[in-house]
Amino acid sequence: MRTSQEQQQGVGPELEVKLTRVRAILEEKKLAAVRLRGVDWFAWATCGGSNVVLLTTDVGVAEVLITHEGAWVLTDAIEAARLEQEEVPPGLPVWSGPWAERGKREAFVEAKLGGGLVASDRPTGKEVPLPAELVDVRHSLLPEELERYRALGRDAAEAMTEVLLAARPDWTGWQLAGAGAEALWARGIHPALTLVGEERRLPLHRHATASGERLGARAMLVFCARRHGLFANLTRFVYFRAPTAEERRLATDVARVEAAAFRTSKPGVALGEVYTALVEAYAKHGHPGAEAFHHQGGSCGYLSRDDVALPGMKVLLQPNNAVAWNPSLPGAKIEDTVVVSDKGLEILTVDPRWPTIELEGRARPDLLVR
Repeated sequence: MRTSQEQQQGVGPELEVKLTRVRAILEEKKLAAVRLRGVDWFAWATCGGSNVVLLTTDVGVAEVLITHEGAWVLTDAIEAARLEQEEVPPGLPVWSGPWAERGKREAFVEAKLGGGLVASDRPTGKEVPLPAELVDVRHSLLPEELERYRALGRDAAEAMTEVLLAARPDWTGWQLAGAGAEALWARGIHPALTLVGEERRLPLHRHATASGERLGARAMLVFCARRHGLFANLTRFVYFRAPTAEERRLATDVARVEAAAFRTSKPGVALGEVYTALVEAYAKHGHPGAEAFHHQGGSCGYLSRDDVALPGMKVLLQPNNAVAWNPSLPGAKIEDTVVVSDKGLEILTVDPRWPTIELEGRARPDLLVR
């Protein structure tokens, strides 16, 4: 939801830049329009707006239509006033029709197209998928998007610290996940994911969804935190006792594997190349084949993962592309949201209160020992 100041000031040149880039691709690909239906694409096209009502949906209550001559948010009468007042930037008019008469929306669209070909992120009928060039445009974040992302990263990291400083070993995993969700909601952030690994389950399951077990002597908390459509992904560990030497070793090793991914992550580099660097780093640090037991992360932004890195993947990192690498070993994991640019890496999910270690000149999250 936009603040009153954002409503008054608008969003600067961001919308204009995006519409110009979309229309250049329409011209190049001989398309009449694009229809952007997904929660991710709606947020991108509306410069951080949301079409979400049901949090678990992939397609919200409105879409964006962009043609050579115009652009509109399409919705129904239930949502129109709220979207116009709270979610849609100036310069993007809202068209609405009766909620029970979907055919009127399709008639409006057809009148704007003149029978031309339409591309969509969720194609139906004769529509075609979005061109790869438009996907690359979305991955290359604009200055305004980076500012929103930095604020989100700080807030999500602060929420994580707040919760793990308050957590107690007698809490259940459900209680820790609930406290995490509360801390995110208090900052206007959707808790899209709150994973919890309690002491017993932590070494057993890399994707440990929260349970009714007590946390015990240590726990892991993972956030995928969404605001203005952007996702901040981060993982942290709290200990209620001194970590063992083996636990310290594994935590250091996953940080070393992540460092190999960071060294490789540059604009123009393929995700498959980063994946190879991760695999080699696992072997170098004594864990050959560990990549088989959990995905290693990948690019992110308007999804928690736009592309999970795979062997040989040719998808290229774009300038100002967000990534979240996710190396893991039994009972150990590391993850932050980072932006890759020609200037290097910028870590977004940082709270200065969290303890850190230095690795290859970067501060990386340490275990929080309480």
